[in-house]
Amino acid sequence: KGGPDMADNTPRRPVLGILGGLGPAASCYLYQMIIDHTPAARDQDHIDLVISSRASTPDRTAFILGQSDEDPFTVMEQDGRSLVAYGATVLAIPCNTAHYFYDRLAAALPVPVLNMPRLTVAEAKARGCKKLGILATEGTLLAGTYQLMCGEAGLDWAAPCPARQQDVTSLIYGQIKQGRRADLAQFGAVVADLEQQGCDMAVLGCTELSLIKRDEHLGPFFIDSTEVLCRAALRACGVEPVGFDDFA
Repeated sequence: KGGPDMADNTPRRPVLGILGGLGPAASCYLYQMIIDHTPAARDQDHIDLVISSRASTPDRTAFILGQSDEDPFTVMEQDGRSLVAYGATVLAIPCNTAHYFYDRLAAALPVPVLNMPRLTVAEAKARGCKKLGILATEGTLLAGTYQLMCGEAGLDWAAPCPARQQDVTSLIYGQIKQGRRADLAQFGAVVADLEQQGCDMAVLGCTELSLIKRDEHLGPFFIDSTEVLCRAALRACGVEPVGFDDFA
């Protein structure tokens, strides 16, 4: 007789685990993007996923800059293990700054962890980028996350000058994380600085900055790390995304 102990030979569906809350709006945006770009005619056509949104995770930038001794990794590892226990077969982290801890986390967990910065730089190169502007938190810049990936890919890079980096920090922490729309004049000054340094493309290397593209419909000069992660997550779960621009 059949029953719960009977062997099930049905192929196991992949399950995406989103290690989120870093911050909550960015995690929500990734989830919505996954839904919007899945070719689905019914509920069952969407991928299975589980989300951890631990907003109380210590600030990643503050730790990297030495302004806090609260190590976010402990919380991230715990949540990663919880997602795996719940059934996740691949993890995505919608926070570029958190990738400072990527190597430790990937080594600690028994399932693949998508590397958003590496995937994003690879896509920039595939689009023909020669010099990538890095729009990111001070923590991401200090960690050298995107600089290292550019080096691996053979891409030149530039970061905003100190005054314009202060603008980036204001956009992320003083505006978007507070639920406000970005000051486009301030954002434009940052972009102009990167263009003057010879950048032919700029990465939205903080998932809060991805919300500027969502709200303001930015052009092809920008490569959105959240979009790159979305496509990679869907493909890791056996789904070919739809509805992105041709270059995706």
